[in-house]
Amino acid sequence: MAPAIMLAADAKLSSANTGFMLICSALVMLMTPGLAFFYGGMVRVKSTLNMLMMSFISLGIVTILWVLYGFSLAFGTGNGLLGFNADWIGLSDIGLTELWDGYTIPVFVFMVFQLMFAIITPALISGALADRVKFSAWALFITLWVTIVYVPVAHWVWGGDGWAYKLGVIDFAGGTAVHINAGAAALGVILVIGKRVGFKRDPMRPHSLPLVMLGAGLLWFGWFGFNAGSWLGNDDGVGALMFVNTQVATAAAMLAWLAYEKIRHGAFTTLGAASGAVAGLVAITPSGGAVSPLGAIAVGAIAGVACAAAVGLKFKFGYDDSLDVVGVHMVGGIIGSLLIGFFATGKGQSEATGVFYGDHTWTQLWKQCAGVGAVLAYSLVVSAVLAFLLDRTIGMRVTEDEEISGIDQAEHAETAYDFSGAGGGVTGSVAAPALAAAQSKKVDA
Repeated sequence: MAPAIMLAADAKLSSANTGFMLICSALVMLMTPGLAFFYGGMVRVKSTLNMLMMSFISLGIVTILWVLYGFSLAFGTGNGLLGFNADWIGLSDIGLTELWDGYTIPVFVFMVFQLMFAIITPALISGALADRVKFSAWALFITLWVTIVYVPVAHWVWGGDGWAYKLGVIDFAGGTAVHINAGAAALGVILVIGKRVGFKRDPMRPHSLPLVMLGAGLLWFGWFGFNAGSWLGNDDGVGALMFVNTQVATAAAMLAWLAYEKIRHGAFTTLGAASGAVAGLVAITPSGGAVSPLGAIAVGAIAGVACAAAVGLKFKFGYDDSLDVVGVHMVGGIIGSLLIGFFATGKGQSEATGVFYGDHTWTQLWKQCAGVGAVLAYSLVVSAVLAFLLDRTIGMRVTEDEEISGIDQAEHAETAYDFSGAGGGVTGSVAAPALAAAQSKKVDA
């Protein structure tokens, strides 16, 4: 997130920056349905709707939590660990033109932009839990996790008095607060709830690669709002740099993943192209405002190869990360965060504060390590504890029979596709009654 800039006492609301940020907020919102399609295509047919719903329910739950208390605790003035602002509880006392401190956009605009980040972060976790988690338990987990994990971590990293922010940890748009946070949480939960029935034995291939590619495309599109919008305006060009670097790193990561795949497995796959693009988006998220376009190529290429290699670790170590949340989001977030210490140029300097937004020094690398380590450890441990408590009380998993027969039918009483008329011509269609009547007349004759 952008460092605060000093404004004149008579600073006024900027219509341009406000409009830009509202568009960026809408783009970030679109990423959650995009993620739903991306994950939905990667699972088997019997789990498609459940994956879609695990993302969509986050749009409902997190929105209400953010309005009630999430925004206040994450971004209110407090201490290094948590904030609080009574005026923001329920958004009860915020003026329509009240500016976010240090910027030319309203508080409401900043609030809703950050809301979209809070929504997609727990939705990312769902990909690791495919096929086996009760929907009611997932909804309760989201509620607790956003409150106990996401809100404090967002304050650490982006709150004006958060300890990581004060330390100088750079996280432009969510490498630690979003991706490492979600990836570590996913690892913690799957270590508690265990593997899917048939893991490493039954084929669990994606049922719809076109759906995966559609989801990846929507994520790529929405990510420009996610990243470029995190400068909260574009008065000094850093947001434009982040926009360029988002495209550049994503392209590099996709190509690197495909090259790794071809060398290692002998084919260029569509799943690899989609996964490589997401790996690049993840890695450039913390670093894109601090590196040059050439640096973005390096960040993307390194992340593409590293994440492609990391997704295979689940088979080596035996943890069932269904859709590679750990391998892509946790590993990609770590790589993007740490590479700031090697590739940052210092060109994101704020003329108002005189503070460089990232420089390639060992001091900066140490700061990045501190932020990465703290978020990873906190999210991993607390998420595992939450999953353990829920599993011991209401139960986290569906029964084995329900998992085998299909979680869509068991949890939602629906299926993603209706195959009743497949291969049957007009049977099952609106023409079926007419066909039946005609056949009856032939029999009578």
